[in-house]
Amino acid sequence: MYLTADYHTHTNYGHGAGRIKDNIRQAIQFDLDELAITEHGPASHSLTRLGVKDSLQLLEIKEEIAEYNRYFDGLNLLAGVEANVINLEGRLDVPEVILNELDIVLAGLHLWIKPDSWQAGRRIIFDNTIGYRLGLIPRGKVRQNNTQALVNAVKRYDIDIITHPGYQLDINTYRLATVCRREDTCLEINNSHQQLSADFIDTAASTGVEFAVNSDAHTAGGVGRVDSALELINEAELDLDQVINVT
Repeated sequence: MYLTADYHTHTNYGHGAGRIKDNIRQAIQFDLDELAITEHGPASHSLTRLGVKDSLQLLEIKEEIAEYNRYFDGLNLLAGVEANVINLEGRLDVPEVILNELDIVLAGLHLWIKPDSWQAGRRIIFDNTIGYRLGLIPRGKVRQNNTQALVNAVKRYDIDIITHPGYQLDINTYRLATVCRREDTCLEINNSHQQLSADFIDTAASTGVEFAVNSDAHTAGGVGRVDSALELINEAELDLDQVINVT
């Protein structure tokens, strides 16, 4: 069992440490067929900016990738994004006109973002960190809101992969997987955020949804490294026909 493509990697355009060409060299060493550069969208923030400075920068990255595609035979490079869900209605932080220009669109629900309103910030950030602990909102309602935000995003946009589902934000796995199956969106098995369990995979796989195994590399050395994710696939006895980038 080996990886054929890594669809989730970062560079120094955003939260990563290396250059695009460094990721390319690592992908070639792993004999990958495809590599995607997927920086965080512009709403990614903690104390500092974690994503691209603005959505237009994604098109600049696409131009650079197009140049590299001319010189590297045997490796198909994809320009993409890891967009942020920024409200419960499923809105992403990248305009659809930009998303349509990209080769691949990943989207995730993250804690540390700039939401599009204070109400969204309360639901996504406050409720998931403090609200339920203080008893201000039932934990089940938080889970329902998180799930609905992702479901709405999948229905609203042409998303290829939902990244690290359930990481730091509890979700209803079966419901999200059911919608992703219907909308032809993959769920990610993320090697960097190893919060998933065999039970999660079993529950999601029962819907017929497809999975993508990715490194979520933030350094070039992490590109293509998915050993933990592959071990989890083995543990769950997941049918490889449901995994788009593992053979």
